[in-house]
Amino acid sequence: MRRADRTRLPSRGREKPFTFPEIRRRTLASGLRICTVEHRQVPLVSALLLVPAGAAADPQDRPGLAAITADMLDEGCGDRSALDVHEALGRIGAQLDTDVGHDATVIGLTTLERSLDKGLELVADMVMRPRFEQREFDRVRDLRLHRLLQLRDMPPALADRVFAQLLYRNHPYGHLPIGSEGSLRAMTVREIAGFHRRTFSPTRSTLIAVGDASHDALATAAERAFGGWQPPADGDAPPDPETFTAPAPPTNRLAIVHRSAAAQSELRIGHVALARRTPDYHAALVLNMVLGGQFVSRINMNLREEKGYTYGARTAFEFRRAPGPFVLQASVQSEATADAVREALAEMRAIRTDRPVTREELELGRAALTRGYPRNFETADHIARAAAQLALYDLPDDYFTTFVPKMLALDEAAITRAAEAHIDPSRLITVIVGDREKLSPSLAALELGDASEVAVG
Repeated sequence: MRRADRTRLPSRGREKPFTFPEIRRRTLASGLRICTVEHRQVPLVSALLLVPAGAAADPQDRPGLAAITADMLDEGCGDRSALDVHEALGRIGAQLDTDVGHDATVIGLTTLERSLDKGLELVADMVMRPRFEQREFDRVRDLRLHRLLQLRDMPPALADRVFAQLLYRNHPYGHLPIGSEGSLRAMTVREIAGFHRRTFSPTRSTLIAVGDASHDALATAAERAFGGWQPPADGDAPPDPETFTAPAPPTNRLAIVHRSAAAQSELRIGHVALARRTPDYHAALVLNMVLGGQFVSRINMNLREEKGYTYGARTAFEFRRAPGPFVLQASVQSEATADAVREALAEMRAIRTDRPVTREELELGRAALTRGYPRNFETADHIARAAAQLALYDLPDDYFTTFVPKMLALDEAAITRAAEAHIDPSRLITVIVGDREKLSPSLAALELGDASEVAVG
C-alpha cells in the first residue's frame, strides 16, 4: 500500500479550460432585450429581469426608494393580493428573489421548466401592474424601519454606512440601498409609484432565461409573458452611473463613531478606486488576493496570525459601473486599534513600494481565483447571474471564457503597476466605530489629522 507524502502540498497541475455556454439574443418591439442560455442538467429554469436602476437612482432626499419599490413588487399585483402572489409561487414550487444594488435591481425566478409560463406571467404582472397599496406599504416600511433600528446596534453596519457617507459625499453612491430612517418615514406610496413608472421600462431592461429548454422555447415564453410591457409615456431614464464624477477625497481622513465601553473597534479603511470596466480589472483582483482577499493574505496574516489583533481582516475592490471603493474591513481589540490601523496602512504602502508582490504570492493569489473556476457556473441561476453581469457592465460574451487565460498572462510587474496606480495611501480614509475615550490618545500618533466624530441618527 502506497502512503501519501504529507510533508508537502500536492502540485496544482495544469489549469483546465472553461467555455461559457452560448448566449442568444433577441429584442422585442417594446425594446426589452432577451438573452437565453440552454442548461440541460436538471429540469429547472432560472430567469432574471435586470433593471439598470438601483440605489444610485434614488433621489438625493429619498435614499432607499429603489429598494422599497422593489420590495413592494410582490405585495400585490394585477388582481392578486400579496397573499395570492405567494400562494401562486408556492403552487408551482417557484423561488422569487429581489436584489437591489447600487447600479441595478434584479428580480429572479427559479422554477420547474413545465411551470415556466406561469412563473414568468407572475413576474410580468409584478413588474407591469404592481398594486402599491397603502396597507402593504405601511407594513413593509415598518419592517425596514425596525431593521434600521437593529442596524444601529451593529458596529459593522454603522461602519459601512458612515464609510459610504464620508467617501461619497453628495454622490449617488453615498448611501446604502436600505436608505435612512428619515427618508423612509417621509416616503409616500405616490413616490414609489412614480419611481417605478420612471425607471421600470422595457427599453432599458434585460430578461435572461437559462435552463432546461431550447433557446427558442425560452425566448418564446419570455415574449408571451412580457410582450405587453410598454414603455411609460413620461418615463425618464435614470442617470447612468458611468457618467458620475468621482468625489474629491475628504478633508478629514479619520472619523470616529463613538460607542461607549466598546470592547472592540470596527475598522473601515479605503478610498474611491475602480469601475468594473477598468482595463486593470484582472490585475486588481490578484492584487487584492495578495493584500487582503484571502486567509493567507498579507494583512490577515499580519493582524491575525502575527499580532493577534483580530479574528480576521480582509480587503476588497467593489467594482461598479462608476468607480467603487477599495476597502479594508476588520474588527480589532480596542486597545490594539491604533496599532492595527498603523500595520494595515504600512502593508498598503509596502505592496506598492519596498515589498512588491513576489512570484510565489502571485501564483497563490491567482490560483485562488482560477482553481475551481467552473464551479461558479454549475447551476442555471449561476449562469443567469453571470449573464446579467455581462449585460449590466457591457462586457463581451467571451468574458468568462477568457477570464482564466487573462489571469495566467499576468506577471509580478503587472500586479505592482496595479498597486501603484490604484492604492493611494494619501487618499485613504479611516472610519472607526469604537470607544472615543479609549482610542483618542493612541490615534493621535497615527498623524492622520484631527479625528472627526460622526453621530449616526
